[in-house]
Amino acid sequence: MVNFSEFHRRSIEDRDAFWSEQAQFIDWKTAPQQICDYSNPPFARWFVGGTTNLCHNAIDRHLSERAEQNALIAISTETNTERAYSYSELHKEVQRMAACLQALGVNKGDRVLIYMPMIAEAAFAMLACVRIGAIHSVVFGGFASSSLASRIEDAEPTVIVSADAGSRGGKVVAYKPLLDEAIELSAHKPGAVLLVDRGLAPATMRAGRDHDWNALRSQHIDAAVPCEWVDATHTSYTLYTSGTTGKPKGVQRDTGGYAVALASSMQHIFSAKPGDTYFCTSDIGWVVGHSYIIYGPLLAGMATVMYEGLPIRPDAGIWWSIVEKYKVTHMFSAPTAVRVLKKQDPEYLKRYDLSSLKALWLAGEPLDEPTAQWISDALQVPIIDNYWQTETGWPILTLCNGVEPQKSRFGSPGRAVYGFDVKLIDETNGEELVAPNQKGVLAIEGPLPPGCLQTVWRNDERFVNTYWKSIPGRLIYSTFDWGIRDQDGYFFILGRTDDVINVAGHRLGTREIEECISGNSNIAEVAVVGVADALKGQVAMAFAVARDASGLTDDAARLKFEGEIMKHVDNQLGAVARPSRVFFVNALPKTRSGKLLRRTLQAVAEGRDPGDITTMEDPVALQQIKELLG
Repeated sequence: MVNFSEFHRRSIEDRDAFWSEQAQFIDWKTAPQQICDYSNPPFARWFVGGTTNLCHNAIDRHLSERAEQNALIAISTETNTERAYSYSELHKEVQRMAACLQALGVNKGDRVLIYMPMIAEAAFAMLACVRIGAIHSVVFGGFASSSLASRIEDAEPTVIVSADAGSRGGKVVAYKPLLDEAIELSAHKPGAVLLVDRGLAPATMRAGRDHDWNALRSQHIDAAVPCEWVDATHTSYTLYTSGTTGKPKGVQRDTGGYAVALASSMQHIFSAKPGDTYFCTSDIGWVVGHSYIIYGPLLAGMATVMYEGLPIRPDAGIWWSIVEKYKVTHMFSAPTAVRVLKKQDPEYLKRYDLSSLKALWLAGEPLDEPTAQWISDALQVPIIDNYWQTETGWPILTLCNGVEPQKSRFGSPGRAVYGFDVKLIDETNGEELVAPNQKGVLAIEGPLPPGCLQTVWRNDERFVNTYWKSIPGRLIYSTFDWGIRDQDGYFFILGRTDDVINVAGHRLGTREIEECISGNSNIAEVAVVGVADALKGQVAMAFAVARDASGLTDDAARLKFEGEIMKHVDNQLGAVARPSRVFFVNALPKTRSGKLLRRTLQAVAEGRDPGDITTMEDPVALQQIKELLG
């Protein structure tokens, strides 16, 4: 067995030789001439001179051995439909989609914007784009027209692929009117719209611009569209991420580096084998969906589950029934989803045969220890946290159990992944913190490994200034997260550098306070934000969801429980960390993908306009908080 510390050290110190070996996990048309060109820091060019194709590596190369094996399993509990596509069937559908895009004028290097629910056609569209060398830009189906318009304007797509509607919790969300309005608002107008009509909502078609997928598909039913071999450095996709300032940034990803990073991660992180089944509960609108619903599992020759629906509908056993039916081996979800399931009847976990499951990976936000312990006890498989960003495309921190089995530590996403030269930096003077348990900014020394962003789409300056120049005196990539590292190299994330609360000169990470409060057995979920205070600069304010709210029906009971929690924080972290208030709410405001809207909470608590809340799952949650705050 390989020693992981040695494996990681080699990936940094003998970089080119290491990544040359990892490059063997994919097929190349032309072998790379140079592994890493870092002659113009911080811009890294990986596998220079090599030509490859993402779609070939995800589909075509598997046809000789597993043509009839499941590749894509599309399940919707919203429309009660279920369809498994073999590698052979997926190959045919992707070529049909590719032929349709070409017929609508898409060429190599053109952008295609995909605004879709979690349906098989969304996967076909992504794979068809990379097949022909077009650049896809997936926009989360829950975005409203103004958010969509800003992305259309920046990406300048030749074609937009969309659907009549999505559905969530049984409620139909019409996409076409939102799309029409977004195109109206955008200075850039696409040449064509390709629409998948699911029969969920009326969709008025504009003559000359809008095309029906089913009708166009039938014209290209026998299409044979070869893979376009592209340079390793050719852009595969852009994906927009909103920052604290300015318009959304288009994270630009290459082809060769991304394929190698994902293919190697399937081996070294996930211990994946061809024929295994991967179920990632994210959405293709987010980076996790790109990497571990679409590309990663298919590169590894697995079957991948694409799920449209909620984790508790028709009941809280739906995910586990999928695990049983398709013998899911690898499951990837988010802590929020687990916390939702934690509130449900635990019997649902016992109804199904989950013996196929090897592990559960979680990412998206910090995993608190009580939640990790609960799901670990329930599933009896390893629970492996991981930490990364839209920008990196794959994990920065986790346990690479495929290299060497390592023990999970609840509350920690694990150790630095190979290729990532992770450091903790003192933000005031730029010095590296090397002693255990010192708190600093989590940063990565360049070059970033394969798979990470090349730049910000059409804005190199923003890429350099945003990510590489925030720490004084050095060119180093900042994650904008606080962290500590213990004596064994396990990291703990303490919250965003911009989620840090400064109480009377004391800097506190929101995560520390949340962890402490969630240790109470009657707290299901909690969010802590820093709120402006005339005396102390900032104070902490907590919003908590009780597991059992039946005893919190009057002010006196709520005050008593609030006092208990404050006292507990006092005892654990000291008086400086004690929240000024703990409000008990029915639900916390979240996006449809389950991310907590902390900045929205903070804005409301400070009496400010919460800004764009179009991606919020349940506006009622925010309304209740507004009423509580008066």
